[in-house]
Amino acid sequence: MKESIDQISLPSGLSLSRVVTGLWQMADQERDGKAFDLDAAAESLADYARAGFTTFDMADHYGSAEIVAGKAAKILAAEGGPRPVILTKWCPEPGPMAADTVRKGVETALERLAMDRVDVMQFHWWQYQSPEYLDALTELMKLRDEGLVGHIGLTNFDAAHLRMVLKQGIEIATNQVCFSVLDRRAAGELTRVAAEHGVGILGFGTLCGGFLSDKWLGAPRPDQIEDWSRMKYMRFVETAGGWDRFQYLLGALALIGERHGVSISNVASRWVLEQAATAGVIVGARLGENAHRDDNRKMLGFALDAADRAAIDDAVATLDEIPGDCGDEYRKPPFLTASGDLSHHLDALPPVMDVAESVARPGRKRAESGSIWEEKAGFARAIRKGKRILVSGTTATDPHGATVCAGDAAGQAVYILDKITGALSSLGGAIEDVMRTRIYLTHEADWQAVSQVHARYFGDIRPANTLIVVKELIGGYEVEIEAEAELD
Repeated sequence: MKESIDQISLPSGLSLSRVVTGLWQMADQERDGKAFDLDAAAESLADYARAGFTTFDMADHYGSAEIVAGKAAKILAAEGGPRPVILTKWCPEPGPMAADTVRKGVETALERLAMDRVDVMQFHWWQYQSPEYLDALTELMKLRDEGLVGHIGLTNFDAAHLRMVLKQGIEIATNQVCFSVLDRRAAGELTRVAAEHGVGILGFGTLCGGFLSDKWLGAPRPDQIEDWSRMKYMRFVETAGGWDRFQYLLGALALIGERHGVSISNVASRWVLEQAATAGVIVGARLGENAHRDDNRKMLGFALDAADRAAIDDAVATLDEIPGDCGDEYRKPPFLTASGDLSHHLDALPPVMDVAESVARPGRKRAESGSIWEEKAGFARAIRKGKRILVSGTTATDPHGATVCAGDAAGQAVYILDKITGALSSLGGAIEDVMRTRIYLTHEADWQAVSQVHARYFGDIRPANTLIVVKELIGGYEVEIEAEAELD
């Protein structure tokens, strides 16, 4: 057996390879019912562990990836080889996250893996406006305590929601996000929050589906792209400025690679690996096809110096920034996915809140969040007449009546503005339609933190706003927000 690839131990106690073998492309290899030899694929995956790449990343929707990983683990166990670290994902459709629903999600993964514990269960949520993800994470904590899950990870969570989840008391080991020299969204606030709380960032897309490689230096833009991975990352290339400008970045990476005797891919992966909170980079494998294990190993044998980093910064400065925040490619336009929308993942997103026609005044519609106080106190979470939507004063109260992020104004503000966005979308509006907001604070010292959250949601919209400090909010909340919108 060869020595293991460099490992990292996180504050959570999780240890994993810094180079993680990703199995996303199995979904493409099995697309449209293509014949695929699972036993041969398992043997190929076992070769990665034999070569020291002992951490595997997969998901419930990566074709037969979980089955193949389980088979590979059995092969390795039979020969006394390394026990792989298994990272999988659960990506449920939005909806109620009862205890049995969450347990079923974990048990399904364990059945496919043929294991009694998954090392890291990574959780993805499609729309923050649906608040049930906190229920799911709470239940995953219970399953972790029960021993079915070793650690809890997130996938595609931005900095604000990662922080809010942590402030809610949920223990997170990792957060997997798109991260590359082309897509630097994770290098800012997400890295700061993750480093502060000991969460390891796992970067995927670090090679942009293989486009960040020597193969594409000086090559013409491909006319036809067959596999989902390159379909997706070509959207990133085009969004960043197009193929010709991308070639300039490849050239800069190639010069750095020549100095160190490594490939463009090594340089690109090393840049992500050296970011402050990065625990590992996920390098995709097409099992049974090309294996780049020897080349991947080289990224651990050198380091970028100040001149290298400056050259990369200069090259990136010629490109357009990837818009939005981490995970936005799965939550809002432009959908930088293989299909350009969510059709590879979901048929449609369900409405966040129930909508009812007003009995007293026909023509008015109201959105109801399910809070008992809406009926008891005789108000709607939001009401629409014509093109106008009014959203009631909203607090960080979950569907069960409990306070979210107790004592943390910024976390409450994130939850509140998600709830307001959900009310607007349920009535046919959007956050871009907001014309006015009013913010009520219990503590003046929180005004900057809450204002920063407000700016995150409304920075490009710039509605009229009033910020008020009050003696006390009913329920002991730190902040309450109301909004008025007009549809164009």
